[in-house]
Amino acid sequence: MTRTHLLRPILFSLSLLLLSCGEKKSEIQNGAVEAFKKPNIIVIVTDDQGYGDLGYHGNPIVKTPHLDAFAKESMELTNFHVGTTCAPTRAGIMTGRNANRNNAWHTIAGCSILLEDEETMPEVFQRNQYHTTMLGKWHLGDNYPFRPHDRGFQEAFYHGGGGVQQTPDYWNNDYFDDTYFRNGKPEKTSGYCTDVWFDEAIAYTKGPKEEPFFMYLALNAAHGPFNVPEKYEQMYASAPLTDIQKRFYGMVSNIDDNFGRLVAHLKETDQFDNTILIFTTDNGTARGITTVKESGEVLGYNSGLRGTKGSHYDGGHKVPFFISWPNGDILQKSKSNDLVAHVDLLSTLTELANIPFTSKEPLDGKSMVATLKGEETDTERMLVVDTQRNQLPEKGRNPSVMQGEWRLVNGKELYNTHEDIGQENDIAEQHPERVTKMQEFYDKWWASLKGDIRYAEIPIGHEAANPALITIHDMHTPDNLPWNQVQIRKGEAHPNGYYSINVVEDGAYQFKLYRYSPESGLGLNASVEKVEGTSFMDALPEGEALKIDTGFIEVGDSKFESDPKKSDNFVIVKANLSKGSYELRSKFLSQDGTELSAYYTEIEKL
Repeated sequence: MTRTHLLRPILFSLSLLLLSCGEKKSEIQNGAVEAFKKPNIIVIVTDDQGYGDLGYHGNPIVKTPHLDAFAKESMELTNFHVGTTCAPTRAGIMTGRNANRNNAWHTIAGCSILLEDEETMPEVFQRNQYHTTMLGKWHLGDNYPFRPHDRGFQEAFYHGGGGVQQTPDYWNNDYFDDTYFRNGKPEKTSGYCTDVWFDEAIAYTKGPKEEPFFMYLALNAAHGPFNVPEKYEQMYASAPLTDIQKRFYGMVSNIDDNFGRLVAHLKETDQFDNTILIFTTDNGTARGITTVKESGEVLGYNSGLRGTKGSHYDGGHKVPFFISWPNGDILQKSKSNDLVAHVDLLSTLTELANIPFTSKEPLDGKSMVATLKGEETDTERMLVVDTQRNQLPEKGRNPSVMQGEWRLVNGKELYNTHEDIGQENDIAEQHPERVTKMQEFYDKWWASLKGDIRYAEIPIGHEAANPALITIHDMHTPDNLPWNQVQIRKGEAHPNGYYSINVVEDGAYQFKLYRYSPESGLGLNASVEKVEGTSFMDALPEGEALKIDTGFIEVGDSKFESDPKKSDNFVIVKANLSKGSYELRSKFLSQDGTELSAYYTEIEKL
């Protein structure tokens, strides 16, 4: 029984009492009913759009009128920080915990899979009578039990991997008329990707609902490849930008138009006032600013920040954050410069929605409701952001310790971003005590997470996902990894590495080793025709034939050779496996005996 059902007898009795007391009491009754109504929640996270990629933040080139208007009416957090890249931010939003704790400190290489035992935001909301839905970019695991619909989202419509056209995504997706996954099942769409996600969001909010909803609308734009409808590229045809930047800025303007559509719909359907609507992004800009190599000319805008996506200077992790809830007890048309981060959203939103939440594990975040209400300022708070992007987190690798406007970078550089927004003047020598204090915080924080560092294991033979398809995107390796389909087509990278798997049951297993993704239907030794590009869309290169002959797998210390007969599309390897955790290696052998990577490996318990 839903909470709405439980409240109906109480509200019905209350309504009878109030109706007997005349018209003024009826007005009170309506207010009482409204007081019991939980807010809907929509969290919008765009990809690779930095702090400066908004007209509202002073960008003289980009056209974002809808977001600018929303920003003026909302509560803005001007000192809001996320991870420096995609998956770390998403893991922090979902769990309230830093990505180094939950195997999402990288964007590829087996280190962007959110650990199975982490409690997620949609799980908390679903447990408290919210309906949960996710649209767009997940980037926290493509296999069971790591997919969005395994992690608390009752409905999920998403692309594979960390972006459209990445290796786990549906073959030949290019942002237009793509095939995405609805709760794991492929579904063909019509239109541009960002338009599709917002169409789905608007459709979802239509019609009456007995339960409030929590929507996570996480866009793949403005991430590369920088493909965009032509009219948006043409908006910047005469702008002082590189060709790629014109497309990037066009993607941002397309986001803005879609955001305007959603807000208009919420207002027209009387949902806006009781919706907590958040707009933020996942890291610093990817293409908002660039330096032309030949001339050294700087094109674009970055609000004076140092660094872009991937940087542990503020340009890599300080991002826009606007929140609106007209019916709620939070400030509007206001700003706060309190230090707030993505890891605060879980605790903050549960408190705003007045639902109980006690974390199972220590959080890096905390509720910032007091900040949203303008009630207090925590000047002593410290937070850490770092850039790992390797196989295991390393202490001292690209850290930034933040306290208010202070930044301790790399354990030795100190900046005050109130006086030095571009972090150009290192003042560590003038403030040795502050450096010591902030470094001590970092040391203690690092000690608290060391025990959490471990790899996620992909289950094999589980009834919920049999067969399971593993892609090379999730191979543990320090080598060059073919994480997108352009690299898969070229067939140049063949890293040495392994997959962390867990065989859930003893038995006979069959492995199908693919050179191209199974849904492509392409043969082992096929080439693929080139797809020509345009001014607003990247080309896709011709696929290279690899002259594959046989293959093998290694599961732990055991090696299994392929059957002598092979399909046109894959090599088959069979193995009897015992339950347990293993390192899996999956390889082709070319006709001259060279080992080549199997880019896709499908595993089935027979």
